Amino acid sequence: MASPAQELSPPVGLIAAGGTMPFAVADSLLARGIRPVMFAIRGACDAARVQRFRHHWISVGQLGRATQLFRDEGCRDLIFIGSLVRPAFSELRFDFATLRAIPQIWASFRGGDDHLLSGVGRIFEAQGFRMVGIKDVAPDLLMPEGSVARARPDAAAKADIEKGRAVLQALSPFDIGQAVVVIDGHVVGIEDIEGTDGLLARIARLREQGRIRSPAGRGVLVKAPKAGQDLRYDLPTVGPKTLEGAASAKLAGIAVAAGNAIVAEPQAMIAAADRAGLFIMGMTG
Repeated sequence: MASPAQELSPPVGLIAAGGTMPFAVADSLLARGIRPVMFAIRGACDAARVQRFRHHWISVGQLGRATQLFRDEGCRDLIFIGSLVRPAFSELRFDFATLRAIPQIWASFRGGDDHLLSGVGRIFEAQGFRMVGIKDVAPDLLMPEGSVARARPDAAAKADIEKGRAVLQALSPFDIGQAVVVIDGHVVGIEDIEGTDGLLARIARLREQGRIRSPAGRGVLVKAPKAGQDLRYDLPTVGPKTLEGAASAKLAGIAVAAGNAIVAEPQAMIAAADRAGLFIMGMTG
């Protein structure tokens, strides 16, 4: 469920997982004069890059330590950001505060990643914190509307985009993934646990094996949040690696939900698209 942008109460706490996005968000906050504090997840967050910011290390399953650190730093507003391999429930090592929340955590594990994060977010909110989304903390990192690279989608690509949107809408109740590849009206791949990079690598292999016979330069990767998803959590993300994967899969381009998807390293992403002659479309509606 989308929420209107809210006025932030600094400092803002970033529960930081893997990838470049936690640092892009922190830099965006600093540019607006808002101090970030990083709560870096062990085994996920980049240990070298986090040194630039005030930070603490936390472990998955230690809600008590995390909430105490949030309070010590005066962080009322919190955001989850970055990629995280979903742990098995049996792998978690809980502190006492987490043990008290086991029923809610167990229920959250039974859904997809956004369901898990929103469940943990509700636990934090019950402790007096406010969970915010990327629209609140770094709206400049969201996908804009329209085409952002030199190439533009043709009629066939536009038809594939509409087919992809319809497929993602239909799949939303099953909590499967946020991406699909459509080529000439045929659904040839749906995102699963391997993520978008894995999906694109699979399409590239299918082309190499002759299982996909459409000419190179046809087809679209379509990414959008699930219908009814809490947009503070687990938004689709694209970046240079996405474009490199789409080029290897010999697609025509990618289409992403404008305003509801995060763009990592936009300049590098657009440069990768222009080198490969691919389009990048911010979908509206």
